[in-house]
Amino acid sequence: MNTKLPLVSIVMPSYNQARFLEDAIRSVLEQDYPRIELIVVDGGSADGSQEILDRYRDRMAHCISEPDQGQADAINKGFRLTRGDIVAWLNSDDVYMPGVVTEAVNALKDNLDAGMVYADGLMVDADLVLLDRHYYPSLSIVDLLSFEVLLQPTVFMRRAALEQVGWVNDDYHLILDHELWVRIASRYPIVHIKSFWALERTHAEAKTISQARGFVEEAQRLIAWASQTEELRVLVRRERKRIQAGLHVFAGRRLIDSGEYKRAFRYLMQALIEHPPTVMRYWYKVVQAGLSAIGLPGLFEWYRTTRRRITYGTQRIEPL
Repeated sequence: MNTKLPLVSIVMPSYNQARFLEDAIRSVLEQDYPRIELIVVDGGSADGSQEILDRYRDRMAHCISEPDQGQADAINKGFRLTRGDIVAWLNSDDVYMPGVVTEAVNALKDNLDAGMVYADGLMVDADLVLLDRHYYPSLSIVDLLSFEVLLQPTVFMRRAALEQVGWVNDDYHLILDHELWVRIASRYPIVHIKSFWALERTHAEAKTISQARGFVEEAQRLIAWASQTEELRVLVRRERKRIQAGLHVFAGRRLIDSGEYKRAFRYLMQALIEHPPTVMRYWYKVVQAGLSAIGLPGLFEWYRTTRRRITYGTQRIEPL
């Protein structure tokens, strides 16, 4: 093993995800990069996860299974055990694509001032059927404050940057990843790589669906914090209209997920008044909220399902 290569530490928080857990574990352990440590932090699952963990325990650096205080607590518990110069976390219902860790290490070598790198990803359903390809631009701190979100499993961080900003904030439970990216981007450049690095599963139990309403409160709290912190308050004041519009679009999108269509439409219309270009990028969400608010939610769902079927068919992604 080449010890001159940086060690990459990957933390995997999990709780009652036996259906998906083995795919996630294998996607880490079967990477072609030779210096990876995997730390699994299980919250005391009782769904068969323990049997899966037992099969791979001797290939993990650490495997913990005990109650925790939520995802942020689990991730930080894992981070404290890591030894790598590069760190990431992969939720146990997501999957890395082959070769990702090597690409991430090379990207950080090529961008020595970067605090983190991120890439594109694929959204799949519970059975790995392709739903969408997510292409991301190079984002600035203003973009992040305007709630242009990254695909969390594609992010790899430099340990020094993570330690400087202070780990994952356990005051956040739903946008804890985005809040961390904002803190890192306030001090370091962040770099986008044009490559598909991860699969993100969407399913009924995913928190982006099951807890959509709570995202709004946390997003509002993040902007309130940014408007007062020394690194960001001048920027927030200068870009107030765009940031506020981005917050309202984000709120509208999450409220659509929770079925609050009229409230979502009001948020989107407020964003249109504040900063029209921000809303126009999400015109289809305005259509979705508007149709659903007048009692026609099935019409947009028919359009989205038909578009996906025409574009992707029933293509299943097999990363392992």
